[in-house]
Amino acid sequence: MSEQEIPPWLKEQLARLNQLQQNLQAILMQKQQLEIEGMEIDKALEELKKATPDDIVYKSAGPILIRSKKDDLIKELEEKKELLNTRIAVLSKQESRLKENLKEVQGRIDEMVRGVSRPRAE
Repeated sequence: MSEQEIPPWLKEQLARLNQLQQNLQAILMQKQQLEIEGMEIDKALEELKKATPDDIVYKSAGPILIRSKKDDLIKELEEKKELLNTRIAVLSKQESRLKENLKEVQGRIDEMVRGVSRPRAE
């Protein structure tokens, strides 16, 4: 079947499938970035918890470092980690919904193609 022979309804479903795949890819990339950021926060928390109360600690604020209190930084990072986990959970739900939609659209396309390629009884 050449591209000119593809019925409009099938083209529409193929375009929808492509859009869903692109959306899924974008969500997976966002989720991966958040997971990496979460690992960095875990590592920072691990190092901070090793520090003694007398140790001087700094936090990054753009291109500069600002002296901070260890306990304040731990609290800030734990809150940030909690927010990241929430965002990851939301993205995971979106990922699941998109995967279900992809299966449905793929199933419809398969049915349409099977219907088109069947010889017609005359």
